[in-house]
Amino acid sequence: MKEELNLFKALSDETRLRIMALLIERELCVCQLEWALELSQAKVSRHLTVLKNAGLVQDRRKGLWIFYSLCKPKNELEKIIQKYFKEYFIKKHDLFKNDIVNMKKCVGKPLEKLTSIRR
Repeated sequence: MKEELNLFKALSDETRLRIMALLIERELCVCQLEWALELSQAKVSRHLTVLKNAGLVQDRRKGLWIFYSLCKPKNELEKIIQKYFKEYFIKKHDLFKNDIVNMKKCVGKPLEKLTSIRR
């Protein structure tokens, strides 16, 4: 029961739900998440830490950049949650749709430029 509690606690925040919805689409660097969500690096990193501690996301380093992706589901509950993000949140709520549009705009840009651009 403790694992499930930690999982639902991690998902009980709008920003973390938005991050999960973006990571359902693809692996992203912190700066890409900042750009898509229009949030500060500190806020994005804090929420990524919660998701990582809950076992929902993983990271990998490539040079200066840290990329985040969803972990492979470890059980049926996590499979259902990931499926639900794809079939419900992203299709139903404009906030998530807008985040995905923003993410697609920044994905093709060089990462160095994303960190220096202030919108």
